Amino acid sequence: MNRAIVSVLVANRGEIACRIFRTCRELGIGTVAVHADPDAEALHVREADAAVRLPGAAPADTYLRGDLIVRAALAAGADAVHPGYGFLSESAEFAHAVTDAGLLWIGPPPEAMAAMASKTHAKRIMAEAGVPLLSPVDPERATAADMPLLLKAAAGGGGRGMRVVRDLAALQAELASARAEAAAAFGDGEVFAEPYVEGGRHVEVQVLADAHGTVWTLGTRDCSLQRRHQKVIEEAPAPALPDALRAELAAAAEAAARAVGYVSAGTVEFLVGRDGRPYFLEMNTRLQVEHPVTERVYGVDLVALQIRVAEGGRLDPEGPPEPRGHAVEARLYAEDPARGWQPRTGTVHRLRILADGAVRTDAGITGGGTVTPHYDPLLAKVIAWAPTRPEAVRLLAAALERAEIHGPVTNRDLLVRSLRHAEFAAARMDTGFYDRHLPGLTAPREGARLAALAAALADAQGRHRFGAWRNLPSQPQVKRYRSEPDGTEHEIRYRLTRDGGLTAEGFDGVRLLHAEPGGIVLEVDGVRRRFAVAAYANGTLVHVGGHTLTALPRFPEPVAPRESGSLLAPMPGTVVRVAEGLAVGGAVEAGRTLLWLEAMKMEHRITAPASGTLTALHAIPGRQVEVGEVLAVVTEKTEKEVR
Repeated sequence: MNRAIVSVLVANRGEIACRIFRTCRELGIGTVAVHADPDAEALHVREADAAVRLPGAAPADTYLRGDLIVRAALAAGADAVHPGYGFLSESAEFAHAVTDAGLLWIGPPPEAMAAMASKTHAKRIMAEAGVPLLSPVDPERATAADMPLLLKAAAGGGGRGMRVVRDLAALQAELASARAEAAAAFGDGEVFAEPYVEGGRHVEVQVLADAHGTVWTLGTRDCSLQRRHQKVIEEAPAPALPDALRAELAAAAEAAARAVGYVSAGTVEFLVGRDGRPYFLEMNTRLQVEHPVTERVYGVDLVALQIRVAEGGRLDPEGPPEPRGHAVEARLYAEDPARGWQPRTGTVHRLRILADGAVRTDAGITGGGTVTPHYDPLLAKVIAWAPTRPEAVRLLAAALERAEIHGPVTNRDLLVRSLRHAEFAAARMDTGFYDRHLPGLTAPREGARLAALAAALADAQGRHRFGAWRNLPSQPQVKRYRSEPDGTEHEIRYRLTRDGGLTAEGFDGVRLLHAEPGGIVLEVDGVRRRFAVAAYANGTLVHVGGHTLTALPRFPEPVAPRESGSLLAPMPGTVVRVAEGLAVGGAVEAGRTLLWLEAMKMEHRITAPASGTLTALHAIPGRQVEVGEVLAVVTEKTEKEVR
């Protein structure tokens, strides 16, 4: 029975909520947002026709409260719910609650979701359907010959509860850690093990099915570039695959969808080994983050098609449109890849990314928005399309490089360098790409010292007119900056003459051509270069081109001393676990994980910096901590004790 949707509540936030609202507006459908307290002024709230508050901040109290979301939909007069991705998007219980309330569920049948919810159960169904699988390994009976193993949580996803174990001696400890993380993240501590495929590629197939028996498979996507088992760069179609393998993957994906009576959009994920053999990983019963690359290649709107299917409409039984060209997507995060992918918080003062017919930006935040410690630090997805892969990759790298991103540290430089890496350009990447190349991809940017000079000159222009200066040669101007995120400090000493000339220590061959508060033009070894300069937070945060600088006082303020060996929280977050058996007065070895801190949907290990004695432990599970808080103190062994 067909039923026209009038108003949709999106049970999500940020980028995906904004993206769904865009399609709803194009279809003439009303929109309802829900928001936790930190998101009261968020972009998705401002873009919706109506919004309902979910009191609190933590996801468990807000976006994971299905009862509150159903109540919000009814109160706002919505007649359908779209779950987006993450949060409750793969909860069969929530889908049932939506339909039980008389609302349309824009997603797969709850029964199909339940069948795929447990990865172990899903694998049994796939085996019966003839989908290729890796043979499971009993972790309690594993031997050295079984190494390396991949431990995975049976419930949930996003890399939570996942570990690669290469040493049999570490298996039990990693198994306990994975179970604890899975239980904390999904309420289910079941973990299974399977062989870890070295050099494998993560390839997935987009499926879309209606309630009338039609199943579309919309080509492949390669999502091999991952950090901590979470995707960073995705593309469609997956490059360098034989036609026979593409056909095999499509057939397996269709079989998987039909095996569970699937309806709506979903993704069947595979690992393709170096030998070209595919193995089923899981089926995501929702829209994927990376769905735009498929949309660009096939010329479809997957959200619009989800809505059509939910209304009872039919897909073309002849199949989807023919694909054309190539699309690549990069996820722009507020995070520091060089420091364990630590998420960063703060105000995004400016976010401007070139968007035209070839480049699309799906953003969940705009200038003036805030990245909080409560949720995923995704700022935007940037997608480029072109007739060929090299052209699409080049467009995306250029769009990111030229983007104005002012605020917290981001992974922008990593993305640009990844796209221009020879291995990626040749489509020889695999899931170990960042394990091999991360140090080179996160090296400090060149030109930071020259950017600091431009910042100093722009600051001076904002406070003085250069032509009025009468500095004596013995009295240079001095400014100090710290490059973010690598922490390199730059002391800039310069003099400006009445005729606009510049003398700067360590900058031979540099001439000042033009200066204004928002821009400096320098001639560097005969080459004219313009530096756009933007300052925030009373001038302490300065962005010069792609460089982020913190202005430092000439004479640093004294800092209260901390006890030697203090382990500080690297980010705001929640203490989720403390290592078993850890006690004040006990011995710890260098590198041992002492506790786990959760921030922005990721767990971060806090390890002992040296061998010694735990002399203080301030971390308590459930405790909220701020950046720089002392979590524990390890008193290092003295040279005499080591002997």
